[in-house]
Amino acid sequence: MAKTIAEKCLNFIDAGVSCYHVIGRMKKVFDKAGFQQLSEREKWDLQPGGSYYVERGGSSIMAFRIPKKEMKGFHIVASHSDSPSFKLKTNPEYPLEKQYLRLNTEGYGGMIYSTWFDRSLSVAGRVVYANDKGPVCVNVNIDKDLLVIPSLAIHMNREANKGMEFNPQVDLLPLMGSGEVKGYLEKELKRLSGAGKDEILGSDLYLYVREKGKIAGAEDELLISPRLDDLECVFGSMEAILASSPKEYCSVCAVFNNEEVGSLSRQGAASTFLKDTLIRIGEGFGICGSEYLRLIAGSFMISADNAHALHPNHQEKADVVNKPVLNGGIVVKHHGGQKYATDGYTEGVMKLICKKAGVPYQDYHNRSDIAGGSTLGNLSSAQVALPAVDIGLAQLAMHSAVETAGSRDIEYLQKALELFFGE
Repeated sequence: MAKTIAEKCLNFIDAGVSCYHVIGRMKKVFDKAGFQQLSEREKWDLQPGGSYYVERGGSSIMAFRIPKKEMKGFHIVASHSDSPSFKLKTNPEYPLEKQYLRLNTEGYGGMIYSTWFDRSLSVAGRVVYANDKGPVCVNVNIDKDLLVIPSLAIHMNREANKGMEFNPQVDLLPLMGSGEVKGYLEKELKRLSGAGKDEILGSDLYLYVREKGKIAGAEDELLISPRLDDLECVFGSMEAILASSPKEYCSVCAVFNNEEVGSLSRQGAASTFLKDTLIRIGEGFGICGSEYLRLIAGSFMISADNAHALHPNHQEKADVVNKPVLNGGIVVKHHGGQKYATDGYTEGVMKLICKKAGVPYQDYHNRSDIAGGSTLGNLSSAQVALPAVDIGLAQLAMHSAVETAGSRDIEYLQKALELFFGE
């Protein structure tokens, strides 16, 4: 069972070559399951027992299911669609005479630079062109081994194995081929988007690793894949809302973009997207003003974003007591400075959910002398003030081009979230 779920998760991640493709894949899944698409520009006609979704910016989505009887509140799971990568700049082709053609890029998020060298890469995202009806946004993926960021040979840098500092404008530009292929990228993007002879007016294009995710380990206990952070949790929350039927709480699967760069965009966790959606759901049933605030007070949010596992070669980087491991179950994340939204009450609620679902759980704290990253919970709570807990699945090599997680943990997450959504 666990292996089947893990394989399904890897198939989802393999298709999610950009945040736009993640949301595109989710829309297809929700459409097939009978969810109705809504638009922020149009009036919503919501019905008890209905299933709906709304997207923003092509890279964030809110899918929700309404109980058949009166709502007591919202049960929300938040995750994010983006991963650290390199974003193509405008006019990206960067030739070196006739010998080489590179692409001009800039960093998106805090990736581990060294892991991007000498891998087969390609380009995916979206392009915008104009037809007689106005701007058209189309997701594109150049589905071939197109690029490589070549390392400098050891003979030219004898200090390479003693640590290096990389300059992204110098060391990390991907090679596409010889100078003779100039114009290839635009030609391919026009073909894939259907723009034809129309001018491409804008784009959001990213490099992605061509390596497919795989199950590994002596007993198939490992997942090795790009973009585990945070597509594991996206997949788990999507599958959970599909498999559940809410009884008293409106279940909401919220997937945001731009977590890796601070969540401050209009489709990020710090935006009004969640707040706007919840208000409109309430309005659909005549719940406004103080009654809406009452509904929020009775709600709960699980912020699901992967967590650091104990590293087998660097145990000294973990907290002295709280050391999550792969396949050890759902990780409840804590931080004294509120980088995570977890408090004693929300910790208790989450652990009770795990107990009821029959899945293991473990705790994560940073070492007190090492700064950690932030995630979605506290940012979303600033817009919608409701109890929240930050959780994740344990993984190694977070923000590497290829990461490692436990193959059994995704089943644990799915079971716990399914129970949560079914309340």
